[in-house]
Amino acid sequence: MTRIESVILEAADPVAAEEFYAAAFGLGELLRVRAGDTPSSGFRGFTLSLVVAQPNIVDELIGAAMYGGASTLKPVTKSFWGYGGVVQAPDGTIWKVASSAKKNSGPATREVEDVVLLLGVADVKATKQFYLGHGLSVAKSFGSKYVEFEAAASPVKLALYSRRAAAKDVGVSVEGTGSHRIVIVGGSEAVTDPDGFAWQASTRTGADRTPSA
Repeated sequence: MTRIESVILEAADPVAAEEFYAAAFGLGELLRVRAGDTPSSGFRGFTLSLVVAQPNIVDELIGAAMYGGASTLKPVTKSFWGYGGVVQAPDGTIWKVASSAKKNSGPATREVEDVVLLLGVADVKATKQFYLGHGLSVAKSFGSKYVEFEAAASPVKLALYSRRAAAKDVGVSVEGTGSHRIVIVGGSEAVTDPDGFAWQASTRTGADRTPSA
């Protein structure tokens, strides 16, 4: 387990979800959707972030998501760290779209520079040790508050935050029960981390199934 190849979201209407993501974000094979109706309510314990080069790309992607039926959790705004906003897709997944730049330097290309999967966990230190034990290495760490792992040419970066902080960051209540409705694809075997997030073995190994998180 040294990289994330893609993520799979579970949705009650996978066809509609696939159409939404193709039109809104255009992430291709990085993001897949499959049918899933395992009970889930409230905060699912994770967020996905799209990091882009400049504010007009944020506006373009957020606008496309809203047009496709997403709802606003945090309106797009400029802050001391940059420019961005948070939306919730029709399938319930929470997305942050942000840029560290505060001014545009060119046209809106819709190009995404980084995709980041942020897991909200009960014990950052314990979950960090789990992932270190499964081959990941740390790029950034701020004690028990935040951990970012080395990307290792991975198309999706992995980071950890406390569950409460992750919920606060995107403007939702921390309460939530049931399935995470996400499966992480990467590594050579199926594993489940301390917070119940399931990893599916890389498609390159021929494995194609894992229990739902």
